[in-house]
Amino acid sequence: MEEKLWKDHSVLLNKDEENELEIFGYKTQGCRKALCIAGYILSCGALLLLFYWKPEWDVWANCIRCCLEEADVVLLRTTDEFQRYTRKKVTWIDLSTLALPVGSNSGGPLVADKDSVINRAIMKPQLKMRCIQVQKIRYIWDFSVKEFKKVGSLEDSNTCHSIHHKFGAGLTREEQEIRQLVCGPNAIEVEIRPIWKLLFKEILNPFYVFQAFTLTLWLSQGYTEYSVAIIILSIISVGLTVYDLRQQSTKLHDLVEEHNKVQVTVCTKSEGCKKLESRYLVPGDMFLLDGKKLPLPCDAVLIDGSCIVNEGMLTGESIPVTKTPLPLTESLMPWKTHSMEDYRRHVLFCGTEVIQTKPTGRGPARAVVLQTGFDTAKGDLVRSILYPKPVNFKLYRDAFKFIVGLSVIGMFGLIYTVCVFVSHKKSVADVVAMALFLLTVAVPPTIPAALTTGTVYAQRRLKKKKIFCISPQRINICGQINLVCFDKTGTLTEDGLDLWGVIPSEGSRFQKIHKFPSSTPLPWVPVCGAMVSCHSLVVLDKKIQGDPLDLKMFEGTHWEIDDSSTAQDGAGALDTCVIRPGPKASSAPVEGIAILHQFPFSSGLQRMSVVSQKIGEEQYDLYMKGAPEIVSSFCTQETVPANFLKELKTYTSQGFRVIALAHKVLNLGKDVNVSNLEREEAESGLAFLGLLVMENRLKQETKPVLQELAAARIRSVMVTGDNLQTAVTVARNAGMIHTGSKVILVEANEPEGSTPASIAWRLAEDSEANTAAFSEVCANTEEKITLEGETSSYHFAMNGKSYQVIIKYFYNLLPKILVNATVFARMSPGQKSSLVEEFQKLNYYVGMCGDGANDCGALKMAHAGISLSEQEASVASPFTSQIPNIQCVPELIREGRAALVASFAVVKYLTLYGLIQFVGTALLFWQLQIFGNHQYLIQDVIITLLVCLTMSLTEAYPKLAPYRPPGQLISPPLLLSIILNVCFTISMQTCGFLLVKQQPWYVALASQRHCSPGNQTVSPTSPVGNSTNSGAQSTVLSYEDTTLWPLSSINCIIVAFVFSKGKPFRKPIYTNYIFSVVLALQLAVCLFLFFADIDAVYGGMQFLCTPVIWRVYILLMLLVTFCVSFFTEDVILQNKHLWLLIKAWFGYQSNSQYRKWQRMLQRDPNWPPVNAKDFAAKSTDETYVNPIYEHSDEN
Repeated sequence: MEEKLWKDHSVLLNKDEENELEIFGYKTQGCRKALCIAGYILSCGALLLLFYWKPEWDVWANCIRCCLEEADVVLLRTTDEFQRYTRKKVTWIDLSTLALPVGSNSGGPLVADKDSVINRAIMKPQLKMRCIQVQKIRYIWDFSVKEFKKVGSLEDSNTCHSIHHKFGAGLTREEQEIRQLVCGPNAIEVEIRPIWKLLFKEILNPFYVFQAFTLTLWLSQGYTEYSVAIIILSIISVGLTVYDLRQQSTKLHDLVEEHNKVQVTVCTKSEGCKKLESRYLVPGDMFLLDGKKLPLPCDAVLIDGSCIVNEGMLTGESIPVTKTPLPLTESLMPWKTHSMEDYRRHVLFCGTEVIQTKPTGRGPARAVVLQTGFDTAKGDLVRSILYPKPVNFKLYRDAFKFIVGLSVIGMFGLIYTVCVFVSHKKSVADVVAMALFLLTVAVPPTIPAALTTGTVYAQRRLKKKKIFCISPQRINICGQINLVCFDKTGTLTEDGLDLWGVIPSEGSRFQKIHKFPSSTPLPWVPVCGAMVSCHSLVVLDKKIQGDPLDLKMFEGTHWEIDDSSTAQDGAGALDTCVIRPGPKASSAPVEGIAILHQFPFSSGLQRMSVVSQKIGEEQYDLYMKGAPEIVSSFCTQETVPANFLKELKTYTSQGFRVIALAHKVLNLGKDVNVSNLEREEAESGLAFLGLLVMENRLKQETKPVLQELAAARIRSVMVTGDNLQTAVTVARNAGMIHTGSKVILVEANEPEGSTPASIAWRLAEDSEANTAAFSEVCANTEEKITLEGETSSYHFAMNGKSYQVIIKYFYNLLPKILVNATVFARMSPGQKSSLVEEFQKLNYYVGMCGDGANDCGALKMAHAGISLSEQEASVASPFTSQIPNIQCVPELIREGRAALVASFAVVKYLTLYGLIQFVGTALLFWQLQIFGNHQYLIQDVIITLLVCLTMSLTEAYPKLAPYRPPGQLISPPLLLSIILNVCFTISMQTCGFLLVKQQPWYVALASQRHCSPGNQTVSPTSPVGNSTNSGAQSTVLSYEDTTLWPLSSINCIIVAFVFSKGKPFRKPIYTNYIFSVVLALQLAVCLFLFFADIDAVYGGMQFLCTPVIWRVYILLMLLVTFCVSFFTEDVILQNKHLWLLIKAWFGYQSNSQYRKWQRMLQRDPNWPPVNAKDFAAKSTDETYVNPIYEHSDEN
């Protein structure tokens, strides 16, 4: 029973999706709630505040566990490593007020679509349903499977046939109203958050609550000036944060608001078509695309007609995309499965813009609403901004551990104070006040705020370099990047392709190549028909637009698109694209060609085709273009030249992009509707026409940047959709694969019949020649070839198909391959994301640099995604570079390293500052004394605050060092640095404290402070009791205080200087002019106050006059401390070679998974395999996971 309750108590929400959550059911209990309310009152709201920080405690205290079906409160927990909790109330949707369809009360379905979750969620006869709203998405309780299900979209189980028949004519009015109430409005509403809400959220941050506590304590002790200064700074800090959040909120609201008020023509079954505001659209609605430009307000599937859409908002590429209608087939497969990964060609995505529609003879183009509101593509993008994935970075967790550690030290201070003050029989109020005071001194409340200053300055510097960042906390992570994945086209190489030549094929033999540019036009051969018609170009505003490859191919023929070509027939306008020979084209036996139908290109299928008809002829033609390997597989073998692969390799090995073209005559008969053609049937038995050779040049910045990354021991990997051979050649030309390195091609095949899945390792043909020819060069470049301690004398290269097979059948080999894989070709968008994730499992910090459509997923998945697109879509990646080349990558890594080192320096400084002050205060407490109000003020505001604000201004060092800064605060060099400096402080302050007591002029308690020549000795005061006054105004004047203040204050300046390390990650300290001047002025102020001999100054600072020689001794003590501290930090702790020797001595080895694999492979004499073939253990769909690899992310 208990087990069943637990099973019903918790389920997974959005299983296997990016936003997967665990959901637990709870029921509120009256007596528990009453106890909690009493707790809130008795704790003066402290318990309420704790529950605000920890929502799970709130639920556990107020509610009892129950099955989800009975729950009135649910607790959600993320399934990532953070396991964050959120609390949601279960609400009810009441449908009893609506006019319901006939028969729905008597047990009939509520909505016509029998498969709809709405029918399974209704409670009869009450006509209510339970729902929760999580991260803007609504879920309703499905009684049949006992789970919460998303409700803002059509079921994926619908077949092509059911979408046409259930929704093709629209919904009924009643059903629309039900769906409107259940699914909510079709609007992506981002509220501009009220200032008071933002303010409360910021103020209730634990950091500010702790600060409020310390300020209350200090004010009660009379430290008014300092407290007021901190209050003013906190108000400014909170004000700036609230202003920034409000600006972001307004910006996002304005960005999405316009799409909520689009006018659309919606058709219903009974009432025909009428204009509606888009917010009233529901999944299943049918609307018309009537030729006008339309920003799409929802995700919809096209069921009739075709249209051209600008998807720039989603993909970053403003290339018009042609959308075709969902075929009307009897297939029983769900429609997405039927269209395979190419289903996107039928889908119009929210946020994109319809720029042209092509109606059919049946009237305007029609589409059925698939998803509304935040369930749409644009809604998903906006949600990823509103609820960003938390960044798992050790720095922030370590900073928290630091604060806990300092709190522990503070607790020891508290015990020490209690013991000292109680032994002197002080009042309880004094004991409590002073004990809490010493506790707060040890913990600088500014650590979290100081951590952000480094990133804020780095963000500002990046902005100047035209690199924009929407996730500033990721800047620190960029400092740890040790592997960068690059897209090829448009990233490493120029965006545009130049047409280099055409190789026609006739009679299964390749003909003479026609090169471009050429003085003679391309003669009319069958391949010309494909070049002029097999594309997705459109004429918009009298300009031909479309894919750059299509554009170059078409321009090479000198034909023209006739933009007035709209043939009229009885059923209405039939929009076809007609192309005719231009004045410069060679004479052709046709007047023109009409493109009647398109099967669009997709990166999944790697091909496109068109159905066309020569003007004045009845015959239909199908032309195909695409990846040569794919196109040749659709051709009859007798038409493919015998030397096809050899010819293909000739060009791809020189880095050319090669496209194959093919043709088929379609025997369709008269008056056939070509738009109903089945793609699979039409694209078969083609005749091979030839190859199109395009040149794709490297950008001039590519090679130097890749060399810089290699010198810094940062791995570069190419992930592209292009041909494998082309990609390998470009990798060689760019320097990713060094001269003399072997390239091993990995080819994996799915199981066929009784043959299990296989994996073959083949040496790329050009590798052997290269290895022999460059063996001499290799000796000289040995240093360059060694990358990150691994000898990269070989590189693996594979295509997306092989990658997929390896993931499925050879998962245990994947890590071995990945540690030396450099080229991944023909990768689909999903495979790119998967690859980034697999690299991360090996403990690589992965950067991804891409420029468009296929990279969005990988850009979001990587630790640092850098988009080279200026489009709004770059919102999908944390960084956007407006300079369209890869120079931004080393720039970002430099700034990341500088910001990371700056963050460490600030944390170290603040820790030391807290402990320096703690030691000084603790020594004075021994005599029941305390530093004066102004003394604290100078240390806290004039020294520490200014240091924190200016320390991070030091810019990044221009040269990337061949190693990374430490990635965690809790590391031996850093902890040693803090511990040793604390020891130096304790030694120096204790020496000063004890030595001053030995001086002949020392008296325990003094009443006069002036320094007139005849008054070198000071008479003691009588009542000892004065010294115990807890008010800051009547602080006792003592020689200990006068000695300890300059020792602690100037020590703060010393550690600020010592911790401001320059090379190798930041420029030298003297280049940070503001910081250097600040330190010099601070030192001057301290020395002036100490050496002034002016009564007014001594009076204000509560100093006693001491002989000049004693002051010189104090300076000497400080000088010795500075020398020891500087030597320790610079010569010992920051000495990379020394630490490497220590590591070698103790046999320390990196725990990173990729390092473990590298060490293992170096010891393996059979690795890498060459000219070998392996088979999977058995041909099943099981995945064989290496146990070492499976648990890799535990370390």
